[in-house]
Amino acid sequence: MKEKNALVTGANKGIGFGIAKHLGLSGWKVIIGARNRERAEKAIGELASAGVDAMGWIHIELTDHDSLEQAAREVGERFQGLSLLVNNAGIPGDMSVDSLNTKIGDIRETIEVNFIGTFALTKALLPLLERNNGRIVNITVPTEISPYWHPLAYVASKAAQNAMMGVMATEFEQNNTPVEIFSVHPGPTTTDLNGNMALPGFHDIETVGRKTAELINDGQNHQGEFIELYPIVKEN
Repeated sequence: MKEKNALVTGANKGIGFGIAKHLGLSGWKVIIGARNRERAEKAIGELASAGVDAMGWIHIELTDHDSLEQAAREVGERFQGLSLLVNNAGIPGDMSVDSLNTKIGDIRETIEVNFIGTFALTKALLPLLERNNGRIVNITVPTEISPYWHPLAYVASKAAQNAMMGVMATEFEQNNTPVEIFSVHPGPTTTDLNGNMALPGFHDIETVGRKTAELINDGQNHQGEFIELYPIVKEN
């Protein structure tokens, strides 16, 4: 049986850690994408204690495109069987302000990480994923604006990422590229990105990680789809 290698960015904590854990428990060999060696190695130890085969870690700095090219080369050398990229890493931007009080620099930085950096990494890894008939899964939020939660910098960066997914999916189909790409919205989840918010309707990292792994493993083609694990329920 072909070895299943998955790179999960931002997998040293939060939703990324949960996804890496449950992919590992379902038979994937996981690679941790992280910015910090100490935190990555700590996560690898925790995953090993949970019975997950973590193959190692790759330095991923989404604001440094040269380092992303280097990361892609390293993945190609060390993990030639890579067939799954989970684009999970990102920053929240300033979620405490409304749109008119959002600083231009905050918008620029958030888009640079969540969209441009994610695109650059995906582009750099695409030749390897194509050779392995791979898949790309983006962890994102809806482009449709929620009246309950809509920080401009973050939502704008994810809207751009959603557009990237849709365009790539269309082109993969038109060009018969053997790569699948789709997006997953975990729904409200308690993580440090939102200050560990735990309101009614929120889910924990374990639940979201398990559901995401189940989706990835369901054997279905999800090319170009935007899938909500736990849709935001509108208030009456």
